[in-house]
Amino acid sequence: MPAFDGLSRSLGVLAAILGTFAAGVYWRAGLALSHYDAKAHLVVSRRIFDSLTPSWEQIGAVWLPLPHVINAIPVQIDFFYRTGAFAIAVSIVSFAITVACVSAIVRSLTGSRTGALLAAALFALNPNVLYLQSTPMTEPLLFALTSLVVVRLVEWAKSDLPAAPPIAGWTIVAACLTRYEAWPIVGAAVVAAAFFKWRNGLPAVAVIHESARLTAYPVATVIFFMGLSFASTGEWFVTGGFFVPDPKLQGQASAVYQAIRDGLIDLAGSRFVTATTYAIPLLAIAAVIRRSWSGLLMPIALVAAVALPFYAFYSGHPFRIRYEVPLILGGAACIGAAVSLLRFAAPLVAIPLLVGVVLQASPFDRKAPMIVEAQLDHNVIGRRVVTECLKRSYDGTTIMASMGSLAHYMQELSLSGFDLADFIHEGSGPIWQRAFYFEPSLFAGWVLVEEAAEGGDMLYQKQKSWPGFLAAYDRVCEGGNVALYKRR
Repeated sequence: MPAFDGLSRSLGVLAAILGTFAAGVYWRAGLALSHYDAKAHLVVSRRIFDSLTPSWEQIGAVWLPLPHVINAIPVQIDFFYRTGAFAIAVSIVSFAITVACVSAIVRSLTGSRTGALLAAALFALNPNVLYLQSTPMTEPLLFALTSLVVVRLVEWAKSDLPAAPPIAGWTIVAACLTRYEAWPIVGAAVVAAAFFKWRNGLPAVAVIHESARLTAYPVATVIFFMGLSFASTGEWFVTGGFFVPDPKLQGQASAVYQAIRDGLIDLAGSRFVTATTYAIPLLAIAAVIRRSWSGLLMPIALVAAVALPFYAFYSGHPFRIRYEVPLILGGAACIGAAVSLLRFAAPLVAIPLLVGVVLQASPFDRKAPMIVEAQLDHNVIGRRVVTECLKRSYDGTTIMASMGSLAHYMQELSLSGFDLADFIHEGSGPIWQRAFYFEPSLFAGWVLVEEAAEGGDMLYQKQKSWPGFLAAYDRVCEGGNVALYKRR
């Protein structure tokens, strides 16, 4: 870990306490695993060992692998798999590290305690951030690792050493293996750090050389992931097949920008967005006009996370409020750094700004957009009918289901004693391929079909295009948009 100043360490400890309390609140409210992706992440981690075909290929290729590798061993314990407790603990630790990092970034660049406190508080008190760090979702680990990347690069740019330490490169690797938002953040951070280092006196040739050396880390990471993707799925980079394109935003840049801005307003309030909008150009101008302020580009690098939702929505991905949450981290860092420039007047701005933002986005607000989105799956109760039906008649034969649509239901079924090794899914390799492309009755005694979400899963679409696909099965029950078929 970097050498945090005393204030940042203290804020990190306070964040760990706050995060633990928040996790308890949402656990008692039954919201810790309410998001379908929270359950799906546990499934991907578990299936590496608990599967018909256990192997490293089970890590998959749609989501980046590091969060699932971290949880792979702990979730083999049923308690951690069914509750997500270990993954939630990782999220809480990540939250604490992020708070310490965002404070350290502002304090290191500006020397302002007020700015550091403001940045940390704006991030830590946001209800959507507090909720996400109380779940097994992967965003908290993204926050921790990308903010650590910025801290490492700030330390390098401020030091007298021409070469960045290897730990900076490996932190970049870890971030780039966590979530796709890290890719543009790392790129922007390396460029900003190179500018900072050059303004600090390192010759341009040396800066270019060291920047190229740093760039080798993310480039090699992306190549590694593409190889993993090809080995797992036969595709170098999976960009589709897991959502139905939404024409509302597809191909409309201005509409996408407005949707992202409106989403951030919903998450953090109009005051936060307005402050961020002013802070970013202020920091950029200050970094250009004064050598001593050239490091102020570094917090802006965290805002580069906007590239992912922009690309996703422009490509037709349905709008998700969760994709805007990483912008809260970047906005908080930029606002804290910008307010720091006011020096002695900083508290006069920081205190009313913080109060105003918190009034619009209050901690533990049960109507926070992220909590509302996490409860979009209204079919949990309905699926219990299918679960009871399956339990009553289950004969030990394999169940075929699409993990792309029903991974969350597979996790729910673990509470009724079903293991992932009981399922044929996309990660089952040739078994799945033979069952899906030809005829499943030779391999599966049961078939679960999601018939509504995203237009129905791939088994539903297969059945529509080939009515004889499930000819050897009887439809025995349904509920929560899921139908259960039993082989005759």
